[in-house]
Amino acid sequence: MNDLMEEAIFNSVTCKNGSRKSSLIKAEDVQIAGSSKICFEEDHSEGIKIVLTKDADNNIKEIKFICSCGQTKSISLDYSE
Repeated sequence: MNDLMEEAIFNSVTCKNGSRKSSLIKAEDVQIAGSSKICFEEDHSEGIKIVLTKDADNNIKEIKFICSCGQTKSISLDYSE
């Protein structure tokens, strides 16, 4: 039995048409922007959950802190120059 868990990879999508007037997104307007890995960590003593979003090369793209009260704070990282 293999004890190693594989990380799930999710496709990131964006919408081409930024000036749409309804909440309906048509299939021809959706574009796959890349892929992401999502990791969850939780600090039981402080009640804070941390969500790490990584790209396919394991570079962290976003760090999201979620408090037990429901408030969230995010840090987005851009590696382009």
